[in-house]
Amino acid sequence: MNRVLCFPRALAGTARLVLVAAVALLTPALASAEPASRDLVRLENEKPGAADWQLTYVRIDKGEAGFRCCGIEGYCSRQSVAAGEPIEFFVSAEPECQFTIEIFRMGYYGGKGARLMQTLGPLAGKPQAVPPAGARRIRECRWEPSARLVIPADWPSGVYLGRLSRVPNPDGTMPWQSYVVFIVRDDRPADILFQCPDNTWQAYNRWPDSYSLYIDPESEHASCNNTVDVSFDRPYGKYVQIYQNPQSVGSGEFLCFEFPLCYWLEQHGYDVSYCSNSDMLTPDRAAKCKAFISVGHDEYWDVRQYESVQKIAQSGVCVLFLSGNAVCWVSPFRDGFDGRPNRIISRKAPYQGLTMGPKPLTPEFVKATYEFVGPDEGLLVGARNILPVNGGGDWVCAKPEHWIFAGTGMKKGDRIRGLVGWEFHGDPAPIPGLEVVAEGIALHGGTEPVPYQATIYPTVNGGFVFNASTIFWSFGLSAPPGHMPVWSHNTRPHGPDERVQQITHNLLRHAIDR
Repeated sequence: MNRVLCFPRALAGTARLVLVAAVALLTPALASAEPASRDLVRLENEKPGAADWQLTYVRIDKGEAGFRCCGIEGYCSRQSVAAGEPIEFFVSAEPECQFTIEIFRMGYYGGKGARLMQTLGPLAGKPQAVPPAGARRIRECRWEPSARLVIPADWPSGVYLGRLSRVPNPDGTMPWQSYVVFIVRDDRPADILFQCPDNTWQAYNRWPDSYSLYIDPESEHASCNNTVDVSFDRPYGKYVQIYQNPQSVGSGEFLCFEFPLCYWLEQHGYDVSYCSNSDMLTPDRAAKCKAFISVGHDEYWDVRQYESVQKIAQSGVCVLFLSGNAVCWVSPFRDGFDGRPNRIISRKAPYQGLTMGPKPLTPEFVKATYEFVGPDEGLLVGARNILPVNGGGDWVCAKPEHWIFAGTGMKKGDRIRGLVGWEFHGDPAPIPGLEVVAEGIALHGGTEPVPYQATIYPTVNGGFVFNASTIFWSFGLSAPPGHMPVWSHNTRPHGPDERVQQITHNLLRHAIDR
């Protein structure tokens, strides 16, 4: 039995610390108890899904001009956690209230998209201080924990959303809601490892008010300089980069870009495990799998991630970049204020694509701004992050005889409408055996033509590296509940497409069945 700790508002600071420590009596769950069967995900998705897991009562401060939900908001003590390990939830509620945390695992679940794993509370909620901007504009919360939970042994690896809901007061106060998000990881030899790009979620997170890596009022080059740090010790605000998505508040970019792939993989019973960017600082986890997937918007990589994925590719693990703008900025981790590892990132340098492409950053700007330039991401991805890196367009078949197109019926020049966006890759790297399987033009700003290329190249032992060259690839796989369609530069993806689904099946089967 798992116990959840509720912190009374009247509890003094010292006593609270003692009580937090006392939660160690939570029943330990050993990671080794997790089943290693390839049927784990299929069996998990046969369990009943939750009809009610989305946010219903959402109030964003300042309306469309705001980013946060003061009524109820929170964050987690870790990006990822294994069975048997504790995770803490830090929650602020204004005004004071009772609240609950409903924890959902995201997947297929008969089309419902999530399963309720546990409900914590009611818990005591109170306002917690918004930290002042520190050095390099960092906003690093030092909130008191509201609850602590040891992850049970039978919770499978996955992306988990905790829905924070105010308990309605008799005076009719609305039960405002938001999410917290974390990943449960495991160490089993799964067929597929799904990397959640939470570095990028945090890089674009504006909580509490325009404090992302992209905003520095004192710099004219804030969008690509090295003057700001961001911390995982703060809530995720509303996603606002290319469209308004108030139902995303607290969930990073997962519901925007990555969830359709998670839903589709689990719908089809693929043996998949999940990790965060911070779990890829060594190659050990991915080396146990047959395929590694970078999905959605996976822009910010510590160099150690690059080296890890390079090593697994060289060992024969298949690598699928079902993403765009991946491996664009070097974002080293450092410890948080209390010594917890991997809680702060910065934009340290560009990977070489931004300095080698058709419209590179100027040498003068790079030299004046960065201590170094990262390795050439094209030598890993297959193509580079050229500038301008964003736009929208059709995904156009260039090599229909390639095995990835088997069963699609596609001919050279056939188009999958609107699939290219929000960002993409171009300028293929000089890799032996590399083939361009799709290419065309994306329109930056709806008017400026920019070339993109989707690529594939062989590695060893029948392995390969595939680059879909679009953030929107997962939109061609499924349209799960809780996912909002998007537009990009006056174009839009059209949703699930049998050809995208078949290409993805071909890639995964080729990777798994070797």
